[in-house]
Amino acid sequence: MRALTFTSLAAGALALLGSIPVASAADLAARPYTKAPPAMVEVYNWTGFYVGGNAGYSWGHSNTGVSFYNTTSGLPIVLPPGSVTSAGFDMNGGVAGGQAGYNWQVSNFVWGLETDLQWSGERGTGLFNCAATVVGGVCLPGSTFLPAGVTGTNLTVDQSLEWFGTARVRGGVLVSPRVLLYGTGGLAYGEIKTTGTLSGATPGGIAVAAVGSNSTTRLGWTVGAGVEGMITHNWTAKLEYLYMDLGSYSSGPYTLAPGSTIGVNVNSSFRDQILRAGINYKFGGPVVAKY
Repeated sequence: MRALTFTSLAAGALALLGSIPVASAADLAARPYTKAPPAMVEVYNWTGFYVGGNAGYSWGHSNTGVSFYNTTSGLPIVLPPGSVTSAGFDMNGGVAGGQAGYNWQVSNFVWGLETDLQWSGERGTGLFNCAATVVGGVCLPGSTFLPAGVTGTNLTVDQSLEWFGTARVRGGVLVSPRVLLYGTGGLAYGEIKTTGTLSGATPGGIAVAAVGSNSTTRLGWTVGAGVEGMITHNWTAKLEYLYMDLGSYSSGPYTLAPGSTIGVNVNSSFRDQILRAGINYKFGGPVVAKY
């Protein structure tokens, strides 16, 4: 009886287990899908205020003409053949300075305002001559002979661009998010110093010389173009070319009176070509976008 009971219980247990379904891999619930977070992409933005510095080289040129006159009568002197009254001479030298400005970026276009102030090492010299005849003539007033070694009354003009600055608009297109090609133009101004050394002889044949100088601040214009690239979100570097015209100006008069009654006036015009490299710091941080 006990054996029968155990056998019956075992059979019932097996039947119960057989009725429980067995889960397979195919019956397991699928793992829920989790979307990856969007990538964070930094967008380069040119809008903002910036300051910086620059250095380069300038190829200036002065076109200068002189007019000799008699200091007693005030009348112009009709110069004899061989005299030199006009000359063009180079005024080349290094430049360095600082700039500040503000940019606005609209799509792939960048507009801005910039001003700069520059030190200049540009210098140049022109030579002019009122040629003497065998007896001196109008170029050695009062002389009845030509002193040995004297060729007439000579003027040496030394000119220098002491400093200059510009106030310009800029506009350009982004050829990539980090590279800007631009054009620029506006006002230019600067100080030009002229030193004249006049040498000649008194009616008695004694050599005389006089030195005078004056400075003038000129207002002109400038145009140019450049390329600027972002090194980081706050630092940019640029290479820029400018053509600058400071117009015409006068200097003098330079005279030998009372040793000799001859004087000279000087009229010049100045043009400049500037190539410079610069670096800017733009205030403000990067803009971050999600894609």
